Amino acid sequence: MQLMYHAFLIKYAEIAIKGKNRYLFEDALVREIRRSLARTGEGFKVEKEQGRIYVYCPEEYDYEETRSALEKVFGIVEFCPVMIYEDQGTERMAEDVLSYMEKTHPGYSGSFKVHTRRAKKSYPVTSMEVNAFLGERILEAFPASHVDVHDPELVLRLEIRERIYVYSLSYKGPGGMPVGTSGKAMVLLSGGIDSPVAGYMIAKRGVTIDAVYFHAPPYTSERAKQKVVDLARIVAQYSGRIRLHVVNFTDIQLYIYEQCPHDELTIIMRRYMMRIAEHFAEECRCLGLVTGESIGQVASQTMQSLAATDEVCTMPVYRPVIGMDKQEIVELARKIGTFDTSILPYEDCCTIFVAKHPVTKPSVKVIRKSETKLEEKIDALMEEAIRTTEVIEVG
Repeated sequence: MQLMYHAFLIKYAEIAIKGKNRYLFEDALVREIRRSLARTGEGFKVEKEQGRIYVYCPEEYDYEETRSALEKVFGIVEFCPVMIYEDQGTERMAEDVLSYMEKTHPGYSGSFKVHTRRAKKSYPVTSMEVNAFLGERILEAFPASHVDVHDPELVLRLEIRERIYVYSLSYKGPGGMPVGTSGKAMVLLSGGIDSPVAGYMIAKRGVTIDAVYFHAPPYTSERAKQKVVDLARIVAQYSGRIRLHVVNFTDIQLYIYEQCPHDELTIIMRRYMMRIAEHFAEECRCLGLVTGESIGQVASQTMQSLAATDEVCTMPVYRPVIGMDKQEIVELARKIGTFDTSILPYEDCCTIFVAKHPVTKPSVKVIRKSETKLEEKIDALMEEAIRTTEVIEVG
């Protein structure tokens, strides 16, 4: 039976070196913890106490759901389930600690050490004395165990406050910075593997994200659209609520297909995607665009192709996975839970209108000249695509 811990101690890293602004990042982390835990139920209290952040749990809660929620909060490096006992003297402390050990590490036979932090400086016993006293009692109760103060398999930690906090387990958080501390960006989200990972990675640096998806009915199905909504929902578990802009791109794609050289289709199509994405980014007060491109992965992701794509943008374009190979991206997609959805066989608009022999080293001058063939109708088509865009709140 799962031991019902009273609280979770939250540990962070980068936030601790933020100097005078540290409290802003701590407050953002508290806010994000509350947001994530709201999905699991009510009654959680998140408090800052003496350089620590604690999540105090209600009497009844789902331990695994709570753990899963904390594993998705950017800014958390590690978190520890904690038992809290009343301070009723050292003998009662020893009884509580032994009870904790028996339930958490039954029959323990490895090496250990006790580490005490005396936050309550008026406590009459020193940290070293508590360590020695409890270490002796643990050895008596678990005779197969032994003390190793240098490289123990288990560290039993106590914090002496108004009450006694005991913990020994820890789980990894995702690290990074709390969402909302680094501005906002617009992610070009497709149904592939790479762009959801890019969205995750930019959010991990504290960036709030919205997203835009280019839909091409009837060439792409409603299932393809739902796939992207599902991907956004998975990423939103980490990033918080995402406003997903679903752009009907069919008429623009067909017009490009009819008027432009086919080896330039992908580049010209991407340039118009970037123009539309930037429109919504400006509307949503974003500071940049985010894509899932990785250098050399496909023809449209050479240095020359990326430069030709970026040429139409006035705001920065961020590519978090640009230096990663495909296997690294796949491994991260598996880790964050997007991979199985990304590989569902519903094609997006990028894969429908792909040239057999796309240009890999496009000239911006040549691409601009090809785009002049679109002048008659492209502005009206873009205005219509923007006007009919569907916005879906995800998360």
